Amino acid sequence: VLFEPWDSEPRFRKSIEATCSGISMEYDAVIVGAGPGGLCCSLLLAKAGLKVLVLEKSDAVGGRTRLIEKDGFTFDRGPTFFHYPEIAEEIFQAIDLDVHEELALIRLDPSYRLIFGQGGHIDATTDIDSMVSQIERLSGPDDAKGFRRYVADNRRKLRLSKKCLNTPWKGPSDLISKRALRISRVLRPWRSVASDLSKSFKDERIQLAMSFQTKYLGMSPFHAPSLFTILAYLEYEYGIFHPEGGMGSITQKMARIAEGMGVEIRLSEPVEQILFEGRRATGVKSSKTTYRADRIVMNADFATGMREMVPSSLRRKWSDRKIEEKSYSCSTFMLYLGVEHQYDTPHHQIYASADYEGNLRDISEHRVTWEDPSIYVQNACVTDPSLAPEGCSTLYVLVPITHAHSSIDWDSIKHEYRDIVISQMEKMGFHGVAEHIVSETIVTPDDWSSSDIYKGAVFSLAHGLDQMLWRRPQNHFEETQGLYLVGGGTHPGSGLPTIFESSRITSKMICAEMGIDPDWNGMDPWFDELKRPSLNPQ
Repeated sequence: VLFEPWDSEPRFRKSIEATCSGISMEYDAVIVGAGPGGLCCSLLLAKAGLKVLVLEKSDAVGGRTRLIEKDGFTFDRGPTFFHYPEIAEEIFQAIDLDVHEELALIRLDPSYRLIFGQGGHIDATTDIDSMVSQIERLSGPDDAKGFRRYVADNRRKLRLSKKCLNTPWKGPSDLISKRALRISRVLRPWRSVASDLSKSFKDERIQLAMSFQTKYLGMSPFHAPSLFTILAYLEYEYGIFHPEGGMGSITQKMARIAEGMGVEIRLSEPVEQILFEGRRATGVKSSKTTYRADRIVMNADFATGMREMVPSSLRRKWSDRKIEEKSYSCSTFMLYLGVEHQYDTPHHQIYASADYEGNLRDISEHRVTWEDPSIYVQNACVTDPSLAPEGCSTLYVLVPITHAHSSIDWDSIKHEYRDIVISQMEKMGFHGVAEHIVSETIVTPDDWSSSDIYKGAVFSLAHGLDQMLWRRPQNHFEETQGLYLVGGGTHPGSGLPTIFESSRITSKMICAEMGIDPDWNGMDPWFDELKRPSLNPQ
């Protein structure tokens, strides 16, 4: 069972009866999709006193952040890193809860092991002195000193960029603002992540250690803007956590909290259309009935949701053709392996190809890397044995790969590629793993695409400067009134912390439009450097 329905609750039974009778019900806000962004938004809006409905097409909450159960093994479907907890801490504090207690977060040390195909490895940790010592042993004193400079530089970069990331952008005029001026001192738009790091580190392996995190955005460090050197810094400063029960357990727990706060969550009820009067959203039509609300929050995959739920006549800037022409992130080739064996390896391991740059070039040019691909393996049972039967392990294996493309027929090559990936696992300490596999699932970019993820791009729109800030779909969708976005397809971008931030931005905007001054337990209900709208309800 992936999620327990709330059919024992009288309120939930009543809503089912109303749906079956065809009555059109009214809410303050309807949220389309029960991923982490939609659920986070529901928590903040419920705390502000709104009547909130969440509609989810699947039979479980979570979207890509959900659990898969098969043959007695439990796997995360998508994300496995819980990092930069500060945003989640603030959001849970706003609803009078402690995120570490509610989500049962376990700090990992080391955070992960990074194995270099060129030789050597680093055990990433928040212990800066340990990192300096490891880098000095691997690369010498100059790069060790460079790491301390890197940490100091990115601590400053994060401080100066925060208000750019946690504040909505409406257009290029926002560049004439204190927040834009502040970040301009550290942005270095003429540099990529890779070129920026080359100024601090001579050893390509250390550059890689500080840059592979751009894969969280589905991008190459050779193309990602230099701002994103902060991604690795966040890991070294704040650490990485494992939620007991798996990352997918966090959306289950958030849903239960939301339901306890009065949010209605309905599973297996896909939204077919967002309803409009002119350009103003007025409700949604689901597979079962119609719901009325003046504020709709879309937590679906952006490109898929726009094409399927919003009339094309309302999308001149984001027409089907323009959506097709946008740049998209990479995808992933996945193995979910249940094995009758236990491996004494770190919780997270990344193997970086000896030709890492060539591997990334294959991804951007829609080729499959057959020789020495980079891979990631999570061996969660070393931390959380509840995820597998006694004496067994769940192994989550991810290979960054090009998004779905007509030049690649995954059905014809996936089993052969699976064998390549299994052999790569030997380099990470998983010796003889093929002999111990008792449960196996393969997921390709085409499979992701068939599950309503546009082009199988699991990290949504790419994060080049041409698709960031106001050039990314805006939190209050710019071509309509009353339609809001949360998730990786809107500002500030993909990755769980930024998805949570998108929910906080959207929740603030909705409350402001309604003239509500929410009691969020000390969390600011508006943005520091923007003029707050009148609190007279519209």
